[in-house]
Amino acid sequence: MARGQLRVYLGAAPGVGKTFTMLEEAHRRKGRGTDVVIGYVETHGREHTADMVGDLEVVPRKAMGYRGTTFEEMDVDAILDRQPEVVVVDELAHTNVPGSRNGKRWQDVQELLEAGVTVLSTVNIQHLESLNDVVEQITGVVQHETVPDDVVRLAEQVELVDMTPEALRRRMVHGNVYKLDKIDAAMGNYFRVGNLTALRELALLWLADKVDEQLDRYRADNKIGTTWEARERVVVALTGGRRVRRWSGGPPGSPRVARVRTCWPYTWLGPTGSPARTRRCWPGSGSWWRASAAATTRLLDPISRARCSTSPAASTPPSSCSGPAGAAGSPRSSRRASA
Repeated sequence: MARGQLRVYLGAAPGVGKTFTMLEEAHRRKGRGTDVVIGYVETHGREHTADMVGDLEVVPRKAMGYRGTTFEEMDVDAILDRQPEVVVVDELAHTNVPGSRNGKRWQDVQELLEAGVTVLSTVNIQHLESLNDVVEQITGVVQHETVPDDVVRLAEQVELVDMTPEALRRRMVHGNVYKLDKIDAAMGNYFRVGNLTALRELALLWLADKVDEQLDRYRADNKIGTTWEARERVVVALTGGRRVRRWSGGPPGSPRVARVRTCWPYTWLGPTGSPARTRRCWPGSGSWWRASAAATTRLLDPISRARCSTSPAASTPPSSCSGPAGAAGSPRSSRRASA
């Protein structure tokens, strides 16, 4: 049996319209004659979202008891017995009630895919594991429900459901996201313009990274050797010395490749005295080197764009060009590393 396909609707924050857009796609597929059912949709009391369910068949949820309270979870067994072509499963990062078939909803989805069922699902950028600490730093909120990046990255299709911070806040004021008694608190905390802007940028950059991988795959499959300047690149040259081995974790002489994502520009004066623009990279997706500030180029404050000079013989900025907190080599940015 052929494995089902996964289509994920990615959003920067709650309320941008992921579930609504997913249900629109479900109706389109049903209109083309595809057998579509709803495995789980969470409307959060939003009238427009509830109306979008319409005449789509809904597989009844499974009641689960936990600590004297009854919860409703997606009934994986009932969906497998029904064997639809496509199933709608909201909130990919959801944690199931203890005692459920699987601990996480994304594991339920994997089971459905293995059974040949195509899945439409949703997730917010703050629930991706690789960005968990970054989102906490930006918003001050710890995300306890996460999904491994690879689950989303390996999806056949990832569609960004985008909305400007201002438009999302207007939607909240109109009562289309949360109930009226929760709007003021949300607007003054998680849904501040700065938070929403940063989350939106994270979503755009993460998706751009996935698109970049798809483009690389296409070029490799079609044996395209010419350079396509579709995205900037950062090249880091490393020696094979003991210090490099110590922070890369590899044996002597072993080749290593560092993938660098999500960067800020900064400027320093190179050996010839001319400005050299490059980028400071901070935790995002991809693989990360574990580096120390002493072993890497010193980074300049990306806000002030402070510039410093170096002697013509030097190949890197001097140690006086210290970077901001969180630069490469700081405890936060170097905690995630892989070969």
